[in-house]
Amino acid sequence: MESAAQINDVILDRGHLSRMTLGNRGLQQEVLALFDRQAEILLVRMRKSDGAGVGALAHTLKGSAAGIGAAEVARAAELTEHAAKGSAGECSAAIDRLADAVEKARALIAELLSEAET
Repeated sequence: MESAAQINDVILDRGHLSRMTLGNRGLQQEVLALFDRQAEILLVRMRKSDGAGVGALAHTLKGSAAGIGAAEVARAAELTEHAAKGSAGECSAAIDRLADAVEKARALIAELLSEAET
């Protein structure tokens, strides 16, 4: 059975984040806050875009997610990028799956940022 820490590391690889930010906790918090805002904005835009727009936005989110160690979001964004070339139904379903992955990441990010404030 996986521990909460192991599950959280699947959502956000904190070791990767630490390496990318050279262990600077302030920078980690700043990067997480930026990702949190960006992910929210990109999802809203995806829901209003056509296939080409969704593909480009998903590509952007994929890179950002990979950069902070949010592999689940990065993979869902990659799948959305590919689904954007398909039917509207496929694209919409992929955006919904991406939104679920983003929601998990954002919940963990909110928890981490809240812990940092205390």
